[in-house]
Amino acid sequence: MSEATPYVLILYYSRSGATADMARQLAAGVESIPGIEARLRTVPAVSPTCEAVDPEIPEEGAVYADLDDLRHCSALALGSPTRFGNMAAPLKYFLDTTSSLWMNGALIDKPASAFTSTSSLHGGQESTLLTMLVPLLHHGMVYAGIPYSETELLNTQHGGTPYGASHVAGARSDRPVDEHERALCKAQGKRLAKLALAMHKMRQEETP
Repeated sequence: MSEATPYVLILYYSRSGATADMARQLAAGVESIPGIEARLRTVPAVSPTCEAVDPEIPEEGAVYADLDDLRHCSALALGSPTRFGNMAAPLKYFLDTTSSLWMNGALIDKPASAFTSTSSLHGGQESTLLTMLVPLLHHGMVYAGIPYSETELLNTQHGGTPYGASHVAGARSDRPVDEHERALCKAQGKRLAKLALAMHKMRQEETP
């Protein structure tokens, strides 16, 4: 990947694989738009154990994010399974380390969005998405959901909200992402990519 190429950072935590699958669908949507790329990153689990026990590089899947991934992105898609109507602790822990970016205004005027997965249909999808946008607003990011011009929002029988893509994983967390949920993930990625390119150009024009 060229450093000059703008990218959408797709930053997620996934326990059972559904959120990771959604992240890949968003990435496909991003990369269907010429001139921008997707960068998939995850975060390590957290535990009450004080010593570091996780490897520095995950055995599979996306590598762990660092602050530079966030600092240099042109847009951010934030993904997490629902934990009692909120984002999972590992993702919140990572966001809590971004004070230096906030102090420098590194994310101001960059578009952002969120996506989530729950076990049950009414398991807190919308509250999770709404609470995930709060730190993004504190960073000065511009939040972008999914408009109802995406007709899957009207047809879906499981996941999908105007606040961001969502998925119902089932009681055993083994239900695959379905056709409508995949389409909404890709639509969200496409929209974020288009906004990222437009606002990237705007920021470049404003730079003295």
